[in-house]
Amino acid sequence: MRYGLIGERLSHSFSKEIHNRLYDYEYELKEIAPSEIADFLSRRDFSAINVTIPYKETVIPHLDRVDETARCIGAVNTVVNRDGVLYGYNTDLPGLCALIRHCGADLTGKKVLILGSGGTSKTAFAAAQSLGCGLAVRVSRTAREGCITYAQAKQRHGDAAFIINTTPCGMYPHIGVSAVDVADFPSLEGVFDVVYNPLRTKLVCDALARGIPARGGLYMLVAQAVYAAGLFTGEAIDQDKINTVYEELLREKQNVVLVGMPGCGKTTVGKRLAQALDYDFADTDAYIVAEEKRPIPEIFASVGERGFRDLETAAIRGLATCQRTVIATGGGAVLRPENVQLLKENGRIYFLDRSLDKLVTTDDRPLSSNRADLERRYRERYEIYTGCCDRHVEADGTVDEIVRWIREDLNHENSGD
Repeated sequence: MRYGLIGERLSHSFSKEIHNRLYDYEYELKEIAPSEIADFLSRRDFSAINVTIPYKETVIPHLDRVDETARCIGAVNTVVNRDGVLYGYNTDLPGLCALIRHCGADLTGKKVLILGSGGTSKTAFAAAQSLGCGLAVRVSRTAREGCITYAQAKQRHGDAAFIINTTPCGMYPHIGVSAVDVADFPSLEGVFDVVYNPLRTKLVCDALARGIPARGGLYMLVAQAVYAAGLFTGEAIDQDKINTVYEELLREKQNVVLVGMPGCGKTTVGKRLAQALDYDFADTDAYIVAEEKRPIPEIFASVGERGFRDLETAAIRGLATCQRTVIATGGGAVLRPENVQLLKENGRIYFLDRSLDKLVTTDDRPLSSNRADLERRYRERYEIYTGCCDRHVEADGTVDEIVRWIREDLNHENSGD
C-alpha cells in the first residue's frame, strides 16, 4: 500500500474517512498480527503509514530514524518512508494538546491522572507536561513502568483536577464500562478520553452528568491525522482543516435519540427525520418485537415489566453501538439510567414533549392503555425526560416542524462544538 494505518484490530477506525477528506490519496486499513510487524516494516512497501495500538512502541526498533520528540516519549504513530529510510514521528502529542486546548482547559499547575501504561499514556504524560501541569501520574492495573494502581490513585490522588484516559476501556464494541468512577475524584475540572468510538465513552458521559467538562477522542484523532498528513505530503499544515473535518465527522457519526411519552410521535418523527438526514432508523420497541417474535402486550403478560425492561436494555445496548442512526425509544426506556448513559455514548437525546391532552391511548401500550394510566405515567416520567435530554422539543406542532427544528439544532450544535 502507499498510505494507510496498521494495527491489530481496525474495525472501529475512522482514519480512512479522515485522510480521504484531507488529501487526494488512497489510504488503507491494514490489520497485522504481532508476528508480522517485523516483516512488514522490513519490506518497506509503503510511502507512509500511521500506527495504532498495540504497535506504537513495537515499531521503534525497526525504524532507521526516530524524531527526538517521539524518542523521548517512547511511542511512534507515524512512519514515513523516504527513499527506503524509515522515519518515525509522534503526531498524537500535538493532537492531544489540540484537543485539550479546543476544550479550553488550563492544566497549568494542576494534577493530572493518566489512565493506562501503553504508548499513548506516555504521549499523554508528555502532553500534560508540555501544557504546564503541576504533577502527572500514570495509572495502571499493576504498579509497573512508573505507574501506580487504580486503588492508589483513588487513595492518594482524589484531588486530581484532570483525567486523561488512554486505555481501550469503553471502546467499541465493549461500550458502557469505565476504568474509574469519576465520583472518586471530586475536584475534577476536566476529563479527556482518547477513545473516539463511541463518540463519548461511559467515562465521558459520567463526567458530563456531573457537570464536569469532558470530551472523547474524535478531535484528537482528526488533529493528529492532519499533522500526519503534513508529514506524508510535505505540505504545510492547514489548521482550519482540523475543525472542518471534526465537525463533518461528528455530524455524520452521531445518533439522534428520541425520547418521550407513548403517542408523542417518536416513530413518525424518527422515520421522517432519518429520511431527511439520510440516516438509518431504529425503533427499540420494534427491535424487541422482532427479537421475541411476539407483540409487546404478550411479552408483558409473559415476563412482566421487569422482564420487558431487561429486554429493552439489551436492545438499547445493541443499538447504542450504531452510528448515523435515528433511534426512537419506548416511553419507559429512560427509567433505567443505564439506558440513558448507553444512548448518550453515540447519541444526542431529544425529548419530544407533546401536551398531555394531545396524547392518545392505544391497546398496544400495556402501561398506558387507558387515560388514567397515561396521565399517571406522564406525571411520573416528565422530570426524567427533561433531566436526561440534551434538547427539549415542543412537539405539539406538525411532523415537518419538529423535524426542521431538530435539523437546525443539530447543525447549530455541531458547528459550535
